[in-house]
Amino acid sequence: MAIVIGVRFRNSGKVYFFSPKDINYCEGDGVITETVRGVEYGTVAMANKEVPQKEIVAPLKEVLRKATEEDTKQNLENLNRREGLLKTVNEKVCAHNLSMKIVDAEYTFDRNKIMIYFTAEGRIDFRELVKDLASIFHMRIELRQIYERDDIKMRGALAICGRPCCCTTHLQDFEKVSIKMAKLQGLSLNPTKISGCCGKLMCCLKYENDYYNQTYRKMPKVNSTAATPDGEGIVVSNDILRLEVKVRVTMPDGTADIKTYPLAKINAKEVQSVEEVDDSEMETET
Repeated sequence: MAIVIGVRFRNSGKVYFFSPKDINYCEGDGVITETVRGVEYGTVAMANKEVPQKEIVAPLKEVLRKATEEDTKQNLENLNRREGLLKTVNEKVCAHNLSMKIVDAEYTFDRNKIMIYFTAEGRIDFRELVKDLASIFHMRIELRQIYERDDIKMRGALAICGRPCCCTTHLQDFEKVSIKMAKLQGLSLNPTKISGCCGKLMCCLKYENDYYNQTYRKMPKVNSTAATPDGEGIVVSNDILRLEVKVRVTMPDGTADIKTYPLAKINAKEVQSVEEVDDSEMETET
């Protein structure tokens, strides 16, 4: 077991572990840390806590120090400079006629480097842009190309449900989402109804997928024969949420009637296989 604190940085719902170096931290405390991007100001999201070694990504970095009042002022000043920074960057992008959309820009805490995030359909030669910006700001310039999901995660948006997008509130990492999940859940495959603000399949399709996978395997195959309390019949459809099955049963007088039965009262001769669901339209997050 190791003692760690969880730190969250701007534009990130993810919590990163750091060693507190025998100092007690409370949620909401500001800290100065060193990351792959440089020296950064973060906020403690999880106070000192013991966690198993397997949950830690080695090497575990130490917190440089608890943020002082001066550190907090400098971080606030960096944030206040963001609008001016974005304006200048966008002007230079237009001047160089580059096909890229600037999503965000920020200073590292120590103002040794400027991070610029952008989206583009293909590769962009931004070498001249970097030289131009470096001559203006006199510091290192780093441009990072991000993808549609990252764009929404950084800027924020309201989802079709009326709530803020999951990626901006609590999702720490993007998980693989596929069209198979929508098919299993019986959702409309209309892209406008199952796609999020980023244009990709909605992250929430993943949330109940395990339940649908497990239940789907218990349901009888459509058009297969199943035994019911009223005799054998042909399965017409399944309701995975209600655990009910519609069966076309031949009545004693020779007429056919479609009846709904609880799954527990059905003796299916063939059950569904998740592998049979077509996933040729698989969509994954890179």
